[in-house]
This record gives sequence, C-alpha cells and structure tokens, in this order.
Amino acid sequence: MRTWTPSAKDIQRDWYVVDASDEVLGRLATRIATVLRGKHKPTWAPHMDMGDHVIVVNADKVRLTGVKDSQKVYNRHSGYPGGLTSVPFMRMLETQPEQVVEKAVKGMLPKNKLGRAMVRKLKVYAGPEHPHQAQQPQPLPNV
Repeated sequence: MRTWTPSAKDIQRDWYVVDASDEVLGRLATRIATVLRGKHKPTWAPHMDMGDHVIVVNADKVRLTGVKDSQKVYNRHSGYPGGLTSVPFMRMLETQPEQVVEKAVKGMLPKNKLGRAMVRKLKVYAGPEHPHQAQQPQPLPNV
C-alpha cells in the first residue's frame, strides 16, 4: 500500500478567533502555532502548509506568569556597532501589543519559507473588534 500525501486540493482552511484576555502568552502561542501549522488535522503533512487562519483579539490583555513581566526584554539590532535596542515587555505591551503575540507565535513556527507562509494567516488585534466577520470565524478549539 502506498503512503497517502495531501495535495493542494485537499486543504480545507477554516477561520478561528481567540480571545487573549487573561491568557498566559506562551500557552496561547502554542495553541495558535499548532492551528497555524495544521497539526490538529488528521491530514497534516510536515512539508505542506495545512493550517487554518487565526484571529487574536484583546492582545493587550495577555499576561505572563511570575516576575517575567518585569524581566522580559525584546532585543533588536540595527546591524551597526552599538545598535542594540532593548524594549521591556511592559512598554511593548503598552505600545505594540500585537507584536507581543506575533513574536511569541512566530518563534514557534519553522524558520523557512513555509513558516513565513504560516505566519501570514495570523491576524492580531489589540482591542475586541476585528474586520473578519465575513469569514464567520469559530472559537479556537482546545488543541
């Protein structure tokens, strides 16, 4: 018997919405990354993008456990000498709450062309409103 492998016509993409209010960032990011990759489906294949679209609302209400909210720092470097910029978690949550969730999820996806295609299906919004009502998103299942 030959091994079945999915093709592009076998991909069925659903839309899910998740409320990030009082959710722990890492646990939320793993649930989202699993759905973006498509690992919750029986047709999952590691070489294909089988995942679904995920909408995250209330990203500004996400939390960290312990004292990580005062210790976590986001670093980026311009490439020039002395070009390191560090932003604490609390300031990032106040100014760019979407980036907090996006960076956490992106770090859990593959670092290649496939991972970049998966992260494009993630939509993050700081408030409770989103413009994707026409896609009829369902609540995110516990995967």
